[in-house]
Amino acid sequence: MRTITALAPIRICDCGGWTDTWFARHGRVFNVAIRPCAEVRIDVCPAAPSRPTVVLDVVDYGDRYAPALVPGRWERHPLLEAALASVGVPTCVAVEIAISCGVPAGASTGTSAALTVALIGALECLNGRSIDRRAVARAAHEVETKSLGQQSGIQDQICSALGGVNDIIMTEYPEADVRALPVGATLRGELERRLSVVFLGGGHSSSDLHRRVIDRLEGLGPDCPQLDVMRRCAADAALAFSAGDLAALGRAMTANTEAQRRLHADLVCADADRVMAIAGAHGAAGWKVNGAGGEGGSLTILGPESAGAQRTMISAIEAESPSFHHIKPALDTDGLRIWDDGH
Repeated sequence: MRTITALAPIRICDCGGWTDTWFARHGRVFNVAIRPCAEVRIDVCPAAPSRPTVVLDVVDYGDRYAPALVPGRWERHPLLEAALASVGVPTCVAVEIAISCGVPAGASTGTSAALTVALIGALECLNGRSIDRRAVARAAHEVETKSLGQQSGIQDQICSALGGVNDIIMTEYPEADVRALPVGATLRGELERRLSVVFLGGGHSSSDLHRRVIDRLEGLGPDCPQLDVMRRCAADAALAFSAGDLAALGRAMTANTEAQRRLHADLVCADADRVMAIAGAHGAAGWKVNGAGGEGGSLTILGPESAGAQRTMISAIEAESPSFHHIKPALDTDGLRIWDDGH
C-alpha cells in the first residue's frame, strides 16, 4: 500500500491581519509559522467495487465517513470535501485520508488553512503533479472563497505553505509579494524560548461579529485609518524582527491588538484581557490576539527576557482559569512538506 504524508504549519502573531482581505484591497501582514503542524496521511489502494473511492478520517473530531463530494451539497466537513473535489482523486485508486492537527479546533491559529494546504499538497502528489507551494496556497484560498463562498484573507495559506517568518505585502487582492525574514540561530533560540500561545478555551466562533466588522470596513473604504494603522503595525513588526529587536516587536504586537479593539471592542474578549494583564505584570514584551479576534481563540505572548519570569508567567496564566491552556510553539521554517513512500 502506498502512503503519502503531508505536514503544514499553523500561524501565529499575525500583525496586519484584516488588511489581507478583499475589502482592504491592499495590505501588509507579518506572521510566524509554527509547529505543531496540520497532518494529512493518504493511504492508497487499487480501486475496487467493494471500496468507497474516498474515506475521510477526521481524527480530531472522531469522524470517519465516505463523503459523496457533490459540489454545493457538502456534508460534515465542507472545507475538506471541497478541497478534495477541487483537486480530485485518480480513477484507478481508492484512498483513506486521515486528517489531524496538534492544536485544539477553534484556536484561531490558521488551522483550517493549514489543513487545506496539507490536503491539497498531498492530493497534488497523489495525482503525480509537481508541488508549487505558492500555487497550493492560492488553491487553498480559492477553496474557501470560491468553492464555499467564505470570507478569507490570504495570509494563513501563504504562511502554511511557505513556513518561516513572513513579511507579506498584498499589492492588490489576492496578489502578494512575500519576503521571508532571515532567522539566525540566536534569534530563533530566543524566539522559541519566549514565545507562548495561550488557548483561551472554547472554540473560536465569531462569524456574526466579524460580518459586522467587515460591513463597517467595507463602508469606510480600503484606505481608512483603521486599516492603515494595522498595515503600519505589520511594517513595524517586520522592521523590528529584521533588526532582532524583540522589545520593538512586542510593542508592535500590542499595538496591533489595541487596533483590533478599536475596530470593535468585542474583538478582544475578556479572557484575552485577563491573560494580557498577567503577561504584563510579569514583564512580557507584548502580545497579539491571534487571527481576527472575538470570543475564544488564542493569544500569542512574547514573554519576558528572564527564563524564570517566563515560567512564572505561564504558571500564573494556567492558574487563572482551567480553560487556559499553554501551547509551546516551535518555529517552522520548512512550510509544506510531503513524503511519498511509493516513489
